[in-house]
Amino acid sequence: MVESMVIEIEHYDRVCILHCKGRLVAGPEMEYMQTKLDEIKRLACTKVLVDFQDVTSVGSMGVAFIVGAYTSVLRKPGGRFVLTGVSPHVQHVLDLTRLNTIIPLAPDLASGLAELRGDEAPRAHPGNLSASV
Repeated sequence: MVESMVIEIEHYDRVCILHCKGRLVAGPEMEYMQTKLDEIKRLACTKVLVDFQDVTSVGSMGVAFIVGAYTSVLRKPGGRFVLTGVSPHVQHVLDLTRLNTIIPLAPDLASGLAELRGDEAPRAHPGNLSASV
C-alpha cells in the first residue's frame, strides 16, 4: 500500500507550521499539494516552519512544494522559512539539488522555531508559540 501524503497547517498570527507526513512525490496528490501551497499564501504567513520529521520520501513534486513555499514566504517583508527534521534520504535530495545551500535547515521543531525568531537557542515550547514568535 502506498503511504499517502498529509500536510497539516497550524497557524498562529503570521506564523505557520506545516507538519508533513508520508511521501511527497508526484502522483494523484499533486493537486492536494498545490491546494496546501495556496492555503499558506492565503494565510499570509511571514514565518513558515516545515516539519519533515514524518516524511519518508521526497520527489520532484516534493522539491517543488518546498521551493514554492520558500519563495512565497521570502517575497513578503520580514519573511522567514526553515525546514526541520529531514531524514537522511530527504537530506540527500536537498544536497543533490543544492537546496541545502539556500533553505535554512534545523534538526528539530524547537531549533526551527528558534531559527524563525532569529535566536541562538529556543526559548519556548511550540505549545506557547503564539506568545513567543
